[in-house]
Amino acid sequence: MPLRKRRLGRTGLHLTALGFGAAPIGNLYRALTDAEVDALLQSAWDTGLRYFDTAPLYGFGLSEKRLGRFLRTKPRNEFVISTKVGRLLKPNAGWHEQRAAFIDAAPFEPVFDYSHDGVMRSVEESLARLGLDTIDIALMHDIGAATHGADHPAVMKTAMDGGYRALNRLRGDGRLGAIGIGANEWQVCAQAMNHGQWDAFLIAGRYTLLEQEPLDGFFPLCAKAGVGIVIGGAFNSGILATGAVEGAHFNYGDAPPEVVERVRRLDAICKAHGVPLPAAALQFPRAHPLVATVIPGVATASELASALDWSARAIPPALWSDLKSEGLLHPSAPVPA
Repeated sequence: MPLRKRRLGRTGLHLTALGFGAAPIGNLYRALTDAEVDALLQSAWDTGLRYFDTAPLYGFGLSEKRLGRFLRTKPRNEFVISTKVGRLLKPNAGWHEQRAAFIDAAPFEPVFDYSHDGVMRSVEESLARLGLDTIDIALMHDIGAATHGADHPAVMKTAMDGGYRALNRLRGDGRLGAIGIGANEWQVCAQAMNHGQWDAFLIAGRYTLLEQEPLDGFFPLCAKAGVGIVIGGAFNSGILATGAVEGAHFNYGDAPPEVVERVRRLDAICKAHGVPLPAAALQFPRAHPLVATVIPGVATASELASALDWSARAIPPALWSDLKSEGLLHPSAPVPA
């Protein structure tokens, strides 16, 4: 069931198996009113969701403010919240590139800063926006070559020498309960394991029905180190929710023909067993023992209801065995019982 809880790695934190990705309440791709956000968050709470993930990037502080305003009305020991570090918000009411994604967002511009002082300031400012005294999980956001290109080696050095030191210090004094990384690349998380002791990694899009590469080395490293996993991007940016429709998105772009064909094959097997493709997509990553939760982003009550339905849908074991026999799943991938 989606609302059972699972321990996150070796931490004392227990996350509901379905979490709430709070990018949409930062006006990701569509503007929401405060009233709409409050109603959506209340619906999530009423259904039992107790893990919420946000970031300064989402609406340039808007998501944190809205989420904090809501959660301050709830008992502090009943929810787990994660936010991110690595970007500071600089006043800017004018146009900048990220405003194309976050509609009518707050008058700021996110600027990368993974230094010790930058991370200390990021946590301080997030606590102020959230209106909380502590943050359960702080994740270093979007390090990796996919984001930083040729600058990645220098960025990584700053993040590991400075940013990690700040996170470790804040974990030690209790302002942070756990620390980790939130990224689109599992490789950068594996690299970071040589530089410190991490509690959790939020991996977006890299362990899905379409991608299981972490099974071949990265997940065993995490298991040995006691690092828990949070899965974002379970639909690979859309195609595992929409199916192989015209214009389907895969990893923030148009789906290439080989991915479209693979999704057609996945969908055909799901339909043969009477299972919606998005249900299989949400439930598959959760079957791995390292994975504490899966966090779809939802912007409406109907999207929330769909996510809950897909998470709870009964899936016959034969579906998973058919996917493996057709070479569509890694042979050693754990599957739901």
